[in-house]
Amino acid sequence: MRVVGGPTDRIVVVGAGLAGLASALHLAGRGREVTVVERNATPGGRAGRLDLGGYRLDTGPTVLTMPDVVADTLAAVGEALADRLDLHPVHPAYRAQFADGSRLDVHSDPEAMTGAVREFAGPADAEGYRRLRSWLTKLYRLEFDRFVAANTDSPFSLLTPSLARLAAMGAFGRLERAIGRFLRDERLRRVFSFQSLYVGLSPQHALAAYAVISYMDTVAGVSFPRGGMRALPDALAAAACAAGVRFHYRSTVVALEKSGSRVRAVRTADGRRFPADAVVLTTELPLAYRLLGRTPRRPLRLRAAPSAVVLHVGARQQWPDTAHHTILFGEKWRATLRELIWDGSLMSDPSLLVTRPTATDPALAPEGRDLVYILAPAPNSERGRIDWDRVTSPYVEELLAHVSTRLLPGVDAAVEVSHAVTPADWERAGMVGGTPFALAHTAAQTGPFRPRNLPRGVENAVLAGGSTVPGVGVPTTLISGRLAADRITGTARPARTVLGPAATR
Repeated sequence: MRVVGGPTDRIVVVGAGLAGLASALHLAGRGREVTVVERNATPGGRAGRLDLGGYRLDTGPTVLTMPDVVADTLAAVGEALADRLDLHPVHPAYRAQFADGSRLDVHSDPEAMTGAVREFAGPADAEGYRRLRSWLTKLYRLEFDRFVAANTDSPFSLLTPSLARLAAMGAFGRLERAIGRFLRDERLRRVFSFQSLYVGLSPQHALAAYAVISYMDTVAGVSFPRGGMRALPDALAAAACAAGVRFHYRSTVVALEKSGSRVRAVRTADGRRFPADAVVLTTELPLAYRLLGRTPRRPLRLRAAPSAVVLHVGARQQWPDTAHHTILFGEKWRATLRELIWDGSLMSDPSLLVTRPTATDPALAPEGRDLVYILAPAPNSERGRIDWDRVTSPYVEELLAHVSTRLLPGVDAAVEVSHAVTPADWERAGMVGGTPFALAHTAAQTGPFRPRNLPRGVENAVLAGGSTVPGVGVPTTLISGRLAADRITGTARPARTVLGPAATR
């Protein structure tokens, strides 16, 4: 594994998002002097926050899987997860509702899920689910530590017996076809393959290797921290402070001071200078490359993942029977995916993720109220040039009407506060392609073909975040921070492996 050469005693981390916080914790735990410089007033990066009228909104991720990765991140400085974060398992992990009126609760417990599938689709698919669960678990155990949570310097380094075993399992075929080997019911296939949208691909085009995300959701389970998702970066930042990491908020990095091919210091807009033996950059790739003064050449242009419209609603009433996470599948699933990914148009038959965090933590809203997030996948700004200033208001009304009809009766009339975020907003925040989901995990942007976390031409700069390895998502972004630390210290350690739902409780 290639590592940063020369002294690495003083590290400056640019960005206090999840990747930056993880890298700071791992580096501090290995005896480095760490300074984190963040342009915002609080930690979290894309895991943002907004308080409106007594409602505590999370403006970033809403689904938390793989808490063992969080535990490992805190353990880097000798902290215990339970001492910093109050995590609660989400039951069911999801509730799937379909256009035909049917619905299915997704459980991480094998017996509960087998029974739910049997009642939903019959004994053949119940048995198919058992075989699928076994396949997902084997895929995860084989894939995660060796290919997701490890640095690689070349595609050739992956040519191992483990790669051959992955190929024998069908990991390099298409996800939809792989899931179809186990499940006959088309609705069930959606439940176990929609996760490819997290990495910017349709199940028809995603590699079956990305079924590892289905494992994280449906086998390892989903959790939620008391206080909302913002509690995660707050906990990581607090642990880092206790370990001696220094934070400088409201400080925008404008330049890297270099001597030859080494970065010597980080400079901010307010004139401060932070000396550094090495730097970790967790900014968007174009900004990172601009600061470094070089952009790697690639044979193919980088492709952004699809984006989303997220509508946050504080409502004057409650829907106590609604699950924490509900997926409202439209009828025209394939057409919807084509519209989002290839046509660059809004969904004509919406499929939505509706999150009700007050189902787990009622304190996120005033008493007697509910907090609801409606996530509608949307084209990124590179694929679809939509005039969001004109479209947002009527589209929000359409989303509210749709959710009122299918899930939350009267929500459109119960809105007390609302906040909508569109691809135009993501783009104004500097996110490539107007998407919070970074780069799509196409074959040319996966594993060793993803932008390197150790860019050539600069001896002591490392990248972390969703656009570099291993990729998009809360656990993988945290892992990217650990991989960046490994590049600096040269003391890689294996990640702990979640073997099943019991490990997340």
